Amino acid sequence: MSDQQEKKTAADEPEWSRLAGVSAARKLKAQREKSHAARTVWSGLGMMGLVGWAVVAPTLLGAGLGVWLDRRYPTNHSWTITLLFAGLVVGCFNAWYWVTREDRETHKQRENGGTESDE
Repeated sequence: MSDQQEKKTAADEPEWSRLAGVSAARKLKAQREKSHAARTVWSGLGMMGLVGWAVVAPTLLGAGLGVWLDRRYPTNHSWTITLLFAGLVVGCFNAWYWVTREDRETHKQRENGGTESDE
């Protein structure tokens, strides 16, 4: 009878082992997805900040330079408005560059089957 029990447990071990492996893999996958979702949220917030500063910084620099030029060298037209607009245009192109770069990287990661940290 002990021989039969040993054979029975030996036959059952692969099934239990397989079930434990499947369960562990499922838990790891859920943890990765949860971590990926949190990274995605923070990544989105970070991108909004990056885009905002990419537009604001050149705009403020242009306005500041324009105010300085208006005070230093007064003319018939306003340097402040001109350089404010130029800074805004530069900032929008800068933001466009960063957004397309992130979009390209995101598509590349999706084509490769996920993020590099998941492997």
